[in-house]
Amino acid sequence: MAEPKKQKSSIVKDAVALFLITLIAGALLGLVNQITKEPIAKSELAAKEEAYKVVFTKGDKFAENKEIDKKLNGAEFDGAEISEILEVQDKSGKAMGYVCSLVAKEGYGGDINFTIGVDTSGKMTGLSVLSHSETAGLGANCTEKDFTKQFVGLQGPDVAYTKEGKSADNEFDALSGATITTKALTKAINAGLGFLSENGYIAGK
Repeated sequence: MAEPKKQKSSIVKDAVALFLITLIAGALLGLVNQITKEPIAKSELAAKEEAYKVVFTKGDKFAENKEIDKKLNGAEFDGAEISEILEVQDKSGKAMGYVCSLVAKEGYGGDINFTIGVDTSGKMTGLSVLSHSETAGLGANCTEKDFTKQFVGLQGPDVAYTKEGKSADNEFDALSGATITTKALTKAINAGLGFLSENGYIAGK
């Protein structure tokens, strides 16, 4: 009769030991998370600011604008998404323009995530593609400097692509053999520029 009691006691001890191990592991995991949370957040912010500086090289600070955030909340755009808009400021805190994080929803291979910069006159200051699934050698060329450099100085708020060679200050040359990618990017760019223009943040036409 003593044997079942010993087995029961052993099971209880094992259960308690397992509980304590789980409790300690959970506590340590929480502690590690708290310790690493702030450095990771700072690292992510630094990476984002680095990306913003690519498309707006003259900016000193990239700040949230609560008024823009409020207007963006719930806004819908055809074939595009505006993930974030930050105000670009000079050293005195004066607004120089804006950086927009955009998603072109109608790319040939799916979403194209990219960032653009635009000054208060409505002139673009750059474009940088962050991620995509476009076809190598065709739509994937949207990341190439020969394509992205066209957007520096491009006049918004309504840009257009051309296959005949640009002849206007709001035109850029389409990607060869990648009309779908080009159209998707154009829609998203115009969503960002249009939003800023319609709400009076940049000059319109």
